[in-house]
Amino acid sequence: MTSLSVEMLAADAAEPITSAGNAQLGIAVLAGIAVIVLLITKFKLHAFLALTIGSLALGAFAGAPLADTIKSFSTGLGNTVAGVGVLIALGAILGKLLADSGGADQIVDTILAKASRRSMPWAMVLIASVIGLPLFFEVGIVLLIPVVLMVAKRGNYSLMRIGIPALAGLSVMHGLIPPHPGPLVAIDAVGANLGVTLALGLVVAIPTVIIAGPVFSRYAARWVDIQAPEHMIPTRPSEDLEKRPGFGVTVATVMLPVVLMLVKALVDIVVDDPENAVQKVTDVIGSPLIALLAAVIVALFTLGRAAGFTKERLSSTVEKSLAPIAGVLLIVGAGGGFKQTLIDIGVGQMILEFSENWSIPALLLAWLIAVAIRLATGSATVATISAAGLVAPLAEGMSTGETALLVLAIGAGSLFFSHVNDAGFWLVKEYFGMNVGQTVKTWSVMETIISVVALVFVLLLSLLV
Repeated sequence: MTSLSVEMLAADAAEPITSAGNAQLGIAVLAGIAVIVLLITKFKLHAFLALTIGSLALGAFAGAPLADTIKSFSTGLGNTVAGVGVLIALGAILGKLLADSGGADQIVDTILAKASRRSMPWAMVLIASVIGLPLFFEVGIVLLIPVVLMVAKRGNYSLMRIGIPALAGLSVMHGLIPPHPGPLVAIDAVGANLGVTLALGLVVAIPTVIIAGPVFSRYAARWVDIQAPEHMIPTRPSEDLEKRPGFGVTVATVMLPVVLMLVKALVDIVVDDPENAVQKVTDVIGSPLIALLAAVIVALFTLGRAAGFTKERLSSTVEKSLAPIAGVLLIVGAGGGFKQTLIDIGVGQMILEFSENWSIPALLLAWLIAVAIRLATGSATVATISAAGLVAPLAEGMSTGETALLVLAIGAGSLFFSHVNDAGFWLVKEYFGMNVGQTVKTWSVMETIISVVALVFVLLLSLLV
């Protein structure tokens, strides 16, 4: 367990900063979330400001002293950024190097060159899943949309037959697989093992992405039979490069942090001896910080230098990769502050009592809470962070596998039915040239399928771990 997780468990055990009863706490939670939803949807306020104001409102409605509420929020923000901030930054650098070097294009072109017409949807889901590992969802969409549109146009495919598998691959990676921000924060919040969560996440992700991608795309293409809009086919990112890194070395670089983290998880399970020399080594190289840092250092050579980047251009690429994630870091940090405020006013204990009285399984309860927040705020990351804070006390006494599944249940719920309050909804709508109704019938339904199917596999796995 990380030191951050230990701190969070210690915070959970502390006396609440308010003496409010369960009824008042319940009202405070609903009011706090309502404030956040209203500020984001009605007043179009940035999620960072909305979460900050919502946290203060939460404390006020719960009758907590303002000074204690501010302290809780600040502590949660600091702990969250300390726990995942560097990882988000490293992931952004790796993603930027992958895009700018032409490595992503190399993966795309190699797989498409070997794919037949029948296997093209499967090729698209494979491309999106591999590229989606180190990339934020929005970056992945911007990177893959040109490919989706060109393949659909050149092969005369229905846009949905090609686009839905690509979107499914990106979305599943975003919601279920670390080092994406949502899963990372949830792992820290509930004290889950990152390697085990990653391993079980892949087990859940593979069948989920198949059902929501290539399988569902058959029906989506019938419901919305449209062709790629000509005006939306932009220039490929690497067309100005003289050379690109090879396919094998690019895939190896992208997969390096995943492999290192999985090796750590496997050794932890098989050896299970903290004093063992092999386990000590894998605990270091398989920690998310070292795994991602190693991948970034390797990528500077295998991607950047292989594309002919000078030292100056490498430095510029790294610098440019960090600016766009400032908003993500602030939202994640404020979400952590909101989560800590929830914990400190005693909502965790209220949730524990609620789940015991109503006999709702912890995994289902976590999913339902994430679904409710997702539908209200439109943000998968906000839903994941807030739900993780609410259900964190449920993780006490759980096994390593059960805690990992709790994270995956939250991640699955955070993807449920994207609609008009989600920026991703409008991004997909505009790129694919659809109207609102068509976007709901394709993108929104696909997200719901991902959420429900992932939950089903999480519940099935819970019978085995």
